[in-house]
Amino acid sequence: MTNERWLKWAIARHYRSHGFRVSMKPVIVGNATVDGVAIGPEGERIAIEVKSPRDDIVRGVGQCSEALASGYDRAMPVTTLRVAKRLKKRVFQHRGMKLVGVDAKARVYRYDAEGWRLLR
Repeated sequence: MTNERWLKWAIARHYRSHGFRVSMKPVIVGNATVDGVAIGPEGERIAIEVKSPRDDIVRGVGQCSEALASGYDRAMPVTTLRVAKRLKKRVFQHRGMKLVGVDAKARVYRYDAEGWRLLR
């Protein structure tokens, strides 16, 4: 399984365990495409953009920004936890995105004002 495919599986599994309907097929949002969409029980729409360690994370930020401008409630750039910890978090906080990192055991972490938090 490729790294990107594994990340898609891990994030989809996480959201499905919380009652979201998840589609990890490419979705056109404005002038960009995101890797997937999660729709919550109350209709909240989350755009998911998965980036492997070799992908361009800056492009992912642009895709997530486009999703937010297109009416999505949230946008989540997802990468490995190792890569996510090296990124400057201020960019994501300024844009209203939540940076998500997945560790080697498929545990999902999100960066917020308090730092990295394991999502359950």
